[in-house]
Parts: sequence; C-alpha cells; structure tokens
Amino acid sequence: MTSPAQQAAQLRAELLEHNYRYYILDAPSISDSEYDQLFRRLKTLEEADPSLVTPDSPTQRVGAKPSSKFRSIKHRLPMLSLDNAFSEDEFRSFHQRLVGKLEAGSDDDEEALNQDLGYCCEPKLDGLAVSLVYENGLLQTALTRGDGYEGEDITVNIRTIPTVPVKLRGSEFPEVLEVRGEVLLPKAAFAMINRNAEAAGEKVFANPRNAAAGSLRQLDPKITASRPLEIFIYATGYLSNEADWPDSHHERLMRLRELGFRINAEIALVSGVDACLNYYEVFAKKRPELPYEIDGIVYKIDSISTQQRLGFVSRSPRWAIARKFPAEEVQTRLQSIDFQVGRTGSVTPVARLNPVLVGGVTVSNATLHNMDEIARLDARPGDDVILRRAGDVIPQIVSVIPAPAAERGEPVAAPTHCPVCGADVEREEGNAVARCSAPLSCPAQRKYSLSHFASRRAMDIEGLGEKVVEMLLEAKLVETAADLYLLKTDQLETLDRFAAKSAAKLVEAIAASTGASFNRVIYALGIREVGETTARLLASAFGSMAALREADQGALEEIHDIGPIVAGHVVEFFEQPANLEVIDKLAAAGVTMAEPEMPAKAEGAGSALAGKGSPFEGLRVVLTGSLETMTRDEAEDRMRALGASTSSSVSTKTDLLIAGAKAGSKLKKAETLGVKVIDEEELRAMLAPFE
Repeated sequence: MTSPAQQAAQLRAELLEHNYRYYILDAPSISDSEYDQLFRRLKTLEEADPSLVTPDSPTQRVGAKPSSKFRSIKHRLPMLSLDNAFSEDEFRSFHQRLVGKLEAGSDDDEEALNQDLGYCCEPKLDGLAVSLVYENGLLQTALTRGDGYEGEDITVNIRTIPTVPVKLRGSEFPEVLEVRGEVLLPKAAFAMINRNAEAAGEKVFANPRNAAAGSLRQLDPKITASRPLEIFIYATGYLSNEADWPDSHHERLMRLRELGFRINAEIALVSGVDACLNYYEVFAKKRPELPYEIDGIVYKIDSISTQQRLGFVSRSPRWAIARKFPAEEVQTRLQSIDFQVGRTGSVTPVARLNPVLVGGVTVSNATLHNMDEIARLDARPGDDVILRRAGDVIPQIVSVIPAPAAERGEPVAAPTHCPVCGADVEREEGNAVARCSAPLSCPAQRKYSLSHFASRRAMDIEGLGEKVVEMLLEAKLVETAADLYLLKTDQLETLDRFAAKSAAKLVEAIAASTGASFNRVIYALGIREVGETTARLLASAFGSMAALREADQGALEEIHDIGPIVAGHVVEFFEQPANLEVIDKLAAAGVTMAEPEMPAKAEGAGSALAGKGSPFEGLRVVLTGSLETMTRDEAEDRMRALGASTSSSVSTKTDLLIAGAKAGSKLKKAETLGVKVIDEEELRAMLAPFE
C-alpha cells in the first residue's frame, strides 16, 4: 500500500502532465471532471497533512496573501525593446543593414547572404512582457520588463496563470533557466471582463493589453487568478549552460516546449526577405481571426551566434525588428454628439456612433475630447466618420466625411449648463476643457466631491473613505456633504461591514469634523483651483463664509497670490444656488463658517503670537520629509500662527527649509539656492518658547 506522500507525489506528477497536455499541446487526455477528481484527491491529502504541500503543487497557484507593494529586482540580462519598421521599404533597409554588417566580416558573397539569412517570424503579441527564472526546474522569480534593467517582482501573480509551468517537465534542464514571454488576455476574455464591469457600473478597460497589465499587477493574487490570462514564451534569457543549447532560436523554442512552456504555434522559420514579407501579408489578413490581439510581426535572426556578432545598439538588438501593422481604420455614421460629466466636473463631448468593429472591439462611442476638437473636425450628426485604432490606442475619430447639406445636422454648440445638474458650465480663456461649477451637488461628481470633503487635509473624517462613500451613495443615504451630518447609526448598520460600534464611531467622527478650521472647510468645498494654501488666504482675508460669498472679482484679486483665474472660479462657485444651498445646510449642522475671534495683532503677523519675538515672523517656509514628534500639518499650523507663510515648493523667495526624515529633491534644491536648512530638533527648539 502506498503512503500518503507517495500518493501525493503521484497525483502531482499526473496533474502536471495533464496541465502540459491541456495548456501547451492543446490535446487533453482526460475530461475536465476526471481532472477535477484528481485535483480534489491531492487537495484532500495536503489538507490532512500540510507537510505534503510542495511549491510546485498544482494546488498552490493561488492562495498567497495580497502584497503591499512590488519590489524591484535587477534582470540577469537586460530586457531590451525592439526597433520598429512601418513599411516594406523600412524592413528591406533593416535587412540590408544586417547583410552589410555580416558581409563585411564574412567570406560569403552578398547575394548568398541575401538569400540565405534565416529569420524566425512570429506574431507581435499585444500584451505585457515578463521574465521567468527557474532554478533546478522550479519557478523562482517572475519580473515585468520595467525599465529594461530592473523589473517588478510579480512572482505570486504569475503562478496563478495556468499556462505558466511552476515545475519543468523531465530532468534535462539548466540549473538556471530564464525565459521571456508575453502575458495576454484573449479577445473573448477581454469582452467578458468589460461586460461584467459595465454591468457592475465599474470602469471598463480600453483594450486587452491594458486589461492584461492591470490584471497582472494586482496586489491581491486572487484577483489575478480570476482573470483568464495566458502566456506565450518567445525567447530564452540567461542560461547557466548556454553552450549546451542549440545555435538556432527556433530550435531553442522547440526545446522550451518540451520542458512545458507554451510556444505560439504560428511561429515560423523562413529564409530571405520575400518569405518574411509573405509571412507579414498572411497575418495582416489572418489578424481578425486570431483569438488574441497582435499589432505586427517580429523578425529575429535565427542563428544565436549571428545575433551575438550583430550585438546591440542603444536599447535595442540589431538582429531583430518589429514590423507594425498600419493603423486600423473603419467608417461609420455619427448619430449624435452628447456631453458627459466626469468625476471632477469636466464636461466632455461624446460621439454616438452606429456600432462598428475596429481592432477586435465593437465601438459605439468615441470621445471628441473638447469643443476645439469638434470645431477642427466640423463633426455633425448625420456625417460619416473615420475611426482609427493603432496598437493599444483607444479608437479615435480622425476625420469626417460630411453628409449632403440637406442631411447634415446643425453645428454642435458648447453647453452653457451642466447636462446632469443644470449648473453653469465654465471654461476659462485658453483652456479647452469646460467644467460644471457645482461640485457640491452635481450627481456626476458626488463620489469625488464627498471623498474630497472627508479627506485628511479637508474635514479629516476618519473612516469615511472612498469605499464607504460608494456604499452611502448606493444606499441613497446621502447626496451631498451636508447629508453626512444627518446620518444615524441605525442607517449605517444596514450597510455591509457596519456593526453598531463601527457605525457609532463614524457618526462621532462626522460630528467631530464640525470643529474643523475655517480654511479646511473652504478647501473641502472643492472650489476649482482652490488648494490648501489659497483656502488659508481666503479664510484670513475674509474671515467668514458670509463675507467670502459676497466677494467680487476685484476684492478677490486684491489678495496677494490670487490672480484673475482663481478669483473667477471662486465667484462662479458662489453664484451657483445649489452650492449655496449645501453651504447653508453645513452651517445649520454646526460646521465652522468663520475664523475664530482673535485679539488684535501686529500688522503683518500671522496670529496674536506673531510679532512677539517670533523667529518665524515674515518668513516663507517649506517643510519636506517626515517628522517624528508632530505631523506636517501641525508643524505648518504652528509656524503660520507665529507669522510664517508656508509653501509646498522651494524657490529663490524661500527663507527657510525644514528637512525631516527622507528629505529628497526639495532639500537638494534648497542647498543649491543657498536657502537656510534646519532639522526637526532645531524646529522644536524654535517653537518651544511659544508652547
């Protein structure tokens, strides 16, 4: 009778062989249900005795804890990019350059080289390049291309892809074997993921390449595992026994296939330019039928020794090139031009089209970016338009074929009011983007507006993050920031993950935020281009919300550092009745609407403390790095109370830089400009007399 350890080893070997036949050879020898039975038997054995679990077990592809970040690791050999050729002439020129270099150091004549130069041709897959390193037949590390010299460690996520072997077949493999491949998402899987995302109201991916990259770089490997990613290996990298491998690139790929790697079945070994050009033409026609996206053909000199003779130039090998397919263009009818509002209030024109297939994706909408683009194209309903998609670029309208005059629609006018909430739309001179001026109440901006309102540097409502905001909006418990102050614990308890204690804690945090300083309240409103510094200037200059609401353009421009554009945004914001309604409700909830009354202070002082021997009086201060004994916000507030003005950037006007731990480029710039620099200990000494 065999022991559990022997049974587990046998089952692992069977499952790995079945994986090879299913994913690599595409020739399964058992049914899915039979495979599932074997898998369950192995899992039962491993659960009964965890010591039987091995890193290469098929049960271990998913299950690791989510990663907090991806570390960078240096590639054993650089992962270089390919040069591109966009025409037959450019490819012929590439070939002639190679012939010239080889002929110069060869006894063969040029004509023979022209005819006999062997190329390995393969479809240029539209995915994410990765490097896999195996040691003694086991997968050890998987990296992204990164900058070509260092890549991100995605080993845990790569293990979830069924077509990636975690253990190599047989025993004839190098002690260290590196392979390079392309991770991709098939067209059908891409369409399914986008359908599901759209149904759930989530953001859809622009194209399969972005979907593959996004799936592979998830911090939680279970999310990666839920996406049907695939991989094709296209080259060897570092080999610990290079001399034992064939001189042919194509033969190396066949050897990798025997070890369990998936190699693209469309790869072909050809000789001479004409055969390369013919391969290109075949796949230009075959491209729509392929189950995955390709954007060209890759040509590589087959001989490894010849590759080494040719070498590299800059960041590309001399012996390989990618000939890209021309941009795909299709014609369809423009039905109408609508306007949609983004999460930050941008009002964007969208072309509604007769559905058309372009680049493997059915397109019925296309952005027109802004009114300047509409004017440039003179696009009108009833016209035919030319859509173009090249590589991983989102389809765009590149030209218009005007309809007969009697059938053309009227020129499209820029909206004056938000198509969602009806508030005024503002577009500053010289800026192509128009925006809704009611961030507090516009339904299209609610999620962003509420998240900003609750953020740490605004009202600092602990526990009210983006996910909770989403739940509140979905449950229709809030519409604007003012509704937050009406929430009750029993309402929150109806939401997922909210118990009585957590609900009470959030209600308390919301109530506590009513005491936020007036400048934070101004910043929390989300007035366009009013950041923390400008909010402090407005709070100091006007003292109350009532005074700020009545301020005109001239009064705002009188404030130092506030120009006509920002002043215009402030005026426009307070002209919207919907914004004023929310502010009135916030005031009724007890939110701070004025600066605290302060004793009279010396002219130019930042507070009553300033002017009394304050070492910060009149200084322009920048703080960089992290502090140990106080937060940066606290430090800046205390320095402003002592007469300083704070900034986020170093310039010739900066008087003092406080450098905390891990100070970076700002410290270097300050030293270059001769700005005085102190550390946290010196800062505390300067603040001590005023505590």
